[in-house]
Amino acid sequence: MTTRPYIDQHQERFIDELIELLKIPSISADPKFKKEVLMTAGAVKINLEAAGCDTVEICETSGFPIVYAEKIIDPDLPTVLVYGHYDVQPPDPVELWTSPPFEPVIKNTDIHPEGAVFARGACDDKGQMYMHVKAMEVMMQTDELPCNIKFMIEGEEEVGSVSLEAFLEHNREKLANDVILISDTGMISKDVPSITTGLRGLSYVEVEIESPNRDLHSGLYGGAVANPINILSQMIASLHDENNHINIPGFYDKVEELSDAERKKMAEAPFDLEDYKKHIGINDIHGETGFSTNERNSIRPTLDINGIWGGYIGEGAKTVIPSKAFAKISMRLVPNQDWREITELFKTHFESIAPKSVKVKVKPHHGGQGYVTPIDGIEYQAADLAFQEAFGKPAVPQRSGGSIPIVSLFEKYLGSKTVLMGFGLNSDAIHSPNEHFGIWNYLKGIETIPYFYKHFTELYKKENQ
Repeated sequence: MTTRPYIDQHQERFIDELIELLKIPSISADPKFKKEVLMTAGAVKINLEAAGCDTVEICETSGFPIVYAEKIIDPDLPTVLVYGHYDVQPPDPVELWTSPPFEPVIKNTDIHPEGAVFARGACDDKGQMYMHVKAMEVMMQTDELPCNIKFMIEGEEEVGSVSLEAFLEHNREKLANDVILISDTGMISKDVPSITTGLRGLSYVEVEIESPNRDLHSGLYGGAVANPINILSQMIASLHDENNHINIPGFYDKVEELSDAERKKMAEAPFDLEDYKKHIGINDIHGETGFSTNERNSIRPTLDINGIWGGYIGEGAKTVIPSKAFAKISMRLVPNQDWREITELFKTHFESIAPKSVKVKVKPHHGGQGYVTPIDGIEYQAADLAFQEAFGKPAVPQRSGGSIPIVSLFEKYLGSKTVLMGFGLNSDAIHSPNEHFGIWNYLKGIETIPYFYKHFTELYKKENQ
């Protein structure tokens, strides 16, 4: 392919366009940013039109819209459906950012000496989504588009893709494809490309503990009335045992247990424990007994407290027993664990361990199923060949600890397999202050993606001749 010279010629523009997209605070979780989320959808539409798509439309849903686009060059050729999302996580805590989250800047780092774009959404997922838009432009401008392309870019991934199932159900023909391509994951390192072959599911809930009908004076009532924060802390602490095993009856009933051979294969992936600890600033690792760090964050389920609050948290002192205490809890699930079933198991258990002195509420937010993608089909083969051509070495298959709820729904409604070709790194601080995406990774993604189209088309023709 002759796409690399075009990328080199236009790389500054490609970077500038991404920076403009990152300036828009498309925070789907916060209603205050509704206008900005819609503005981002419009910007994605304009960029897809400029890249060369024939049909581009903003499709309304019960929530934020989906940007759909296509370029059909020959109905007899295979069709690749690209999925991505234009919404981003809230930037909080903003005070921990070294530069404003929606004022993108390029800084050099140890891992990215050539520079990285620092901004919310830089890696997750605006930067990775936009690689596909630019790859489309590259193939169009070099006359090397080998197959049909469709795009489905949504605005609710960070809040659970709540409108997507209905959209898929009612648009099967529009979205019909031969493979789905996603870049919303990462790779092991800049010199070790990898293909994500599994995702964890997710159950996300909020809990509320209430005791007195108002905040009480801690001197007059302390010791005689249940303190919701104390009770909530005790209940949360009881959710794990001394081996960091989750104490919810039935939680592990459907957990897939990998064979020793599979675990041995996973252990062959490059991993430096000291480097891992250094990059996230910890003294030691922590997790479920009997499993390695890479196993704990990929093939094992988890339960984590994402936020906890209640009572007085302002400046100075205020001696109160609060009326209520709250926490947000996420559970990452492995294949075969149904998120709705796990949510109900959590609710039943959490309510059962509350003392009579308090009232407890469990509010489910959203969730999604886990997914394992096969590595013996032409989809995976095409991705591996693409990495070999761009990186000069085969890709390493690896499971991810993250969740993309839409992936299992794609197979349910469209009957399609998904290929997860991510170009981010674990050090890119997604969902955290100072999120960033390497310039090298961004441009390397634009270079690698066209190779996938080429190899998938060749393998598809061979398989269907």
